[in-house]
Amino acid sequence: MRLLLAAISLAIAVPASAQIYQYIDQQGNRVYTDQPPEGIDATSVELPTVNTVDMQPPADNFTDPSLTADSDLDADAEPAIPYSTLELTGLPDDQAIRANNGDFTVQVAINPELASQDRLQLLVDGQAYGPAGHSTTINVINLSRGEHQLAVQVLSSDNQVLQTSAAQTVAIQRVHLGDRKPRPRSAP
Repeated sequence: MRLLLAAISLAIAVPASAQIYQYIDQQGNRVYTDQPPEGIDATSVELPTVNTVDMQPPADNFTDPSLTADSDLDADAEPAIPYSTLELTGLPDDQAIRANNGDFTVQVAINPELASQDRLQLLVDGQAYGPAGHSTTINVINLSRGEHQLAVQVLSSDNQVLQTSAAQTVAIQRVHLGDRKPRPRSAP
């Protein structure tokens, strides 16, 4: 496929650099060609030079640690934080979440936008909860009642933790039916 693409590119480039001639045919039409017919007075067409753009070097403020030769020397340096904002939102500050079935939704505020190769992982009490994904809306299903610590992590494509949000304490309030005793029915 690459060889075919290279051959097509060369085929296009060669006529662009060839000499172009023009003449008037027997019907009075102006004709352009790279090979003038014999016995016809054809004039050479001067084409303007082709525009070219030189590749610009990267900006000085761009540094990619994977491209520097001495990136392994900075093992003691703190890793760069890829996201300036990473936090869970939509959680109440001073009240319990009433979720009788233990289901609720949390939002992730992240800035800049999540990179395509990164994924978000919800942590409940320090443990990964559910699959990691790209959505900033995370559904929590059947979480037990009581207090829990919630946080979110950004994972790279190779499951390395890039960044972790601050943990937030939430209280889940659920109806508990385990201690109910059946009441005797009264006679009519």
